[in-house]
Amino acid sequence: MRKHVYFDVFVGPGWPVPSELERYFLGPVGQRWTFFRSRNDCWGLSAEGVDGTDHLPRHQGRIDLHLTMLGNADHGVLLNYAKRGGERLEHYYSRGDLRRLQEWMWSRHGSLVPIGLFIPFERAWLAVKEFLQTDGALPQSITWIAGDDLPADAFPDPTAHRDLGE
Repeated sequence: MRKHVYFDVFVGPGWPVPSELERYFLGPVGQRWTFFRSRNDCWGLSAEGVDGTDHLPRHQGRIDLHLTMLGNADHGVLLNYAKRGGERLEHYYSRGDLRRLQEWMWSRHGSLVPIGLFIPFERAWLAVKEFLQTDGALPQSITWIAGDDLPADAFPDPTAHRDLGE
């Protein structure tokens, strides 16, 4: 399995140890998820060739996984866990207040994301730490919602919603 990180100053092969990421989630309010250099709000951990498929090419049986994290000072962190390859497709989102699925915020990359999938920083940290400690297993420390269980308009086309303002 080949691991990769894209998270603030941690960019490249391998994954950081949990203690290196903890401050981004558990630091003092106002200092969490603060990336002064990049001004980015989306980060991730990935692995290629999980479940013993590292010898297989992409799209030919290799299984890859991604944990994408979108942070916001007001709403917390939206986690997206995706494991795909071969016949497999697992796609989950952190389950926040689902009554707010039709309320959106703009990411710094110009995407509209539902506020109802954000969870508090402290809970997101539990999941990220578990992901790191279990070599990429779907964390059981939070509640997830399958991507197929979300309404079709949970992630609207941003070009059709400029009226929501950025």
